[in-house]
Amino acid sequence: ALLVFIEHRFYGESKPFGNDSYKSADTLGYLTSTQALADFAVLITSLKQNLSAVDAPVVVFGGSYGGMLASWFRLKYPHVAMGALASSAPILQFDDITPWSSFYDAVSQDFKSESLNCFSVIKAVWDVLDYRGSNDSGLLELSKTFRACKTVRFPSSLSNWLWTAFTYTAMVDYPTPANFMMNLPAYPVKEMCKIIDSFPVGADVVEKAFTAASLYYNYTGDQKCFEMEGGDDPHGLSGWGWQACTEMVMPMTVSNESMFPPSGFSYEEKSEGCFASYEVRPRMNWITTEYGGHKIDKVLKRFGSNIIFSNGMRDPWSRGGVLKNISSSIIALVTEKGAHHLDFRSATKDDPDWVVEQRRQEVEIIHGWIDQYNKDIAQM
Repeated sequence: ALLVFIEHRFYGESKPFGNDSYKSADTLGYLTSTQALADFAVLITSLKQNLSAVDAPVVVFGGSYGGMLASWFRLKYPHVAMGALASSAPILQFDDITPWSSFYDAVSQDFKSESLNCFSVIKAVWDVLDYRGSNDSGLLELSKTFRACKTVRFPSSLSNWLWTAFTYTAMVDYPTPANFMMNLPAYPVKEMCKIIDSFPVGADVVEKAFTAASLYYNYTGDQKCFEMEGGDDPHGLSGWGWQACTEMVMPMTVSNESMFPPSGFSYEEKSEGCFASYEVRPRMNWITTEYGGHKIDKVLKRFGSNIIFSNGMRDPWSRGGVLKNISSSIIALVTEKGAHHLDFRSATKDDPDWVVEQRRQEVEIIHGWIDQYNKDIAQM
């Protein structure tokens, strides 16, 4: 069997407060999902021919956006791949299939489940930042508090810095130490909330939020100052802006129940912003037209097969994933304490039993697919 891992550089969510600058689309050379899948189909087919393994079964794997590609690849190229494992793949995060506020509601719930005080501190910090950052002297003091390498020009830069830390920490709330996004301890959300809860009563809310967020950016303690504006792109997410402006349009809002400032979604504003950055307009319904998504349980039950959708509910992207079995061979494996494609991370001696069991189930299911495939080939 050929096990093919489909990887793509883009995942995550673009920053909500603006002030980002992107290269124009014509200098990037990014592929749409349709182009990427077609290229993978050609590559896999050629590889099988070169290996003299034309009849070898192929199972594709992917996590996050790669997981979306893996599941779509199985549906669009069933003659190339006989199965797919799609981890943390939010294929239902489009149109009105999933509530638009679900992503940030999930991030908020992660923190709230650890400490109501932690949740409340983060919820309170945004207005304080806006108020203190409304003039130059306030920005200077905030820059000192945040240990900025240079005095910040916009309070939104500080908000983005905090927002990114809290959002990505929720995504990668792994049960063991990891360095996927940043070097982080086990259960980093819990550790952030411990930091906030350790402050004495009456301590400054900004200082609490900054110190907690520093766990994300500086757990190793080697950062002397932080680039708040004009820094590099450590996670390689710059291209996601272009993708989100073409086909990967995932409407997101922030509800009043969230720990983030409430916000809505406007297609018109999105479109104008995309045109200003890339001279393109987003196609709101492209993904669901190309790959489906609406009434997915009824649709895939009729014609789909051999797909595992794995999700961890600590990961906010799980809300846009397939969380229930669709058929006997389109299976949802859900872990309550799992995070962003945790099942794809290297095994460690400290992995909880539920992670070990999830991986065992995945291997068992895939073995079953391959065995059945080989039986079918033998009878041809």
